[in-house]
Amino acid sequence: QVQLVESGGGLVQAGDSLRLSCSSSGRTFSSYDMGWFRQAPGKEREFVATSRGSGGIIYYADSVKGRFTISRDNAKNTVYLQMNSLKPEDTAVYYCSADPTGSGQNYNYWGQGTQVTVSS
Repeated sequence: QVQLVESGGGLVQAGDSLRLSCSSSGRTFSSYDMGWFRQAPGKEREFVATSRGSGGIIYYADSVKGRFTISRDNAKNTVYLQMNSLKPEDTAVYYCSADPTGSGQNYNYWGQGTQVTVSS
């Protein structure tokens, strides 16, 4: 079992920055694919960014490319999402997810989510 705990959400104004953190209980965290997803009110959950455990490959959704940065500290079993130039449309509950298989297709473990609200 992998337990994930997010933190760092809050209420900010457009143009501000936030950094989300997600700590994992897994013993082989460095091999996990770690992803950030978000769900806005009335919308489906969508992909934001992922950091592959193998090879360090990183992907971003087009909507956040150039503004958000995903990073990880394997020594601390933690993945981060630095969010800059926030927009009102970034308002959502942000979820951290883990794929321990490293396939990028088995995000079976989820955190409880952290609310990010961006006011205009």
